[in-house]
Amino acid sequence: MSISHRHIEVFRAVMTSGSVTAAAALLHTSQPTVSRELARLEQLLGFVLFDRVKGRLLPTAPALALFDEVQRSYIGLERIMEAAANLARPDGGQLAVACLPAFAHALLPAVCRRLHQEAGHVRVAITPQESPLLEEWLSAQRFDLGLTESAEAPPGTSLLPLLSADEVCVLPDDHPLLEKTVLAPQDFAGQPFVSLSPQDAYRLQLDAVFAAAGVARQLVWETHSAVSVCALVREGLGLAIVNPLTALAMAGQGLQLRRFAVSVPFGVSVVLPQFRPSTPLAARFVALLQQEAAALQQRLASI
Repeated sequence: MSISHRHIEVFRAVMTSGSVTAAAALLHTSQPTVSRELARLEQLLGFVLFDRVKGRLLPTAPALALFDEVQRSYIGLERIMEAAANLARPDGGQLAVACLPAFAHALLPAVCRRLHQEAGHVRVAITPQESPLLEEWLSAQRFDLGLTESAEAPPGTSLLPLLSADEVCVLPDDHPLLEKTVLAPQDFAGQPFVSLSPQDAYRLQLDAVFAAAGVARQLVWETHSAVSVCALVREGLGLAIVNPLTALAMAGQGLQLRRFAVSVPFGVSVVLPQFRPSTPLAARFVALLQQEAAALQQRLASI
């Protein structure tokens, strides 16, 4: 005879409830049945699961290790059952979204709020990833949709333009340059500047803009994310030019925005897998993305 699901069920009940009596009540069976099944499991395993001390069952080290494995299996089963229950709801379902880290911070939270207001039972899994691994994942059809800055669709996907804007200037509160509504490259001459990493595409474009204008900045700080750039500016450590989504998300509380006289284009596109079945939830999410993008365009127009 081999170990059955019933044996594991009895073992888990005893471990979670702490006694044979409680386990019997949990399983709607008798105490002798639980004791018999537990003894049979120990015989099949070839080691003792519980020490019997003064009428109490104390789990042994092997029992604790086995219980960890059992719990992983049950958690997996519970997740499957929960997913099935969500799919059965008229407003249920689940969505897997992959995106650049900036979008997980500055765009998707507002879209998720819109979705939650419409359908509170859906589950959305957001996975941030940098290029080129992001594009590889999307090509592999691992996600229902993605968000990218790329103007070209990864293989096996289609691209839906979502938002087109320009990079914007960010300044700390009370900076003298806040008197201007638009900043030119010359306004940054001699100013401490917070830059993205030297390999960043936007960093390269901005360096070219200032080089063409003959403007020398104080390149004091470098960091790898626009969120970190804005945080450093907010602390008064310099000025910067970043993507408008991150700038809008962090505006206020010590950070102010101004337009830049030179256009440094910034775009966002939705990536849709061509070989993964589409769902009404994914289509609704794209529609909410478009609504949020339109609202952001209006906010940017008012800067």
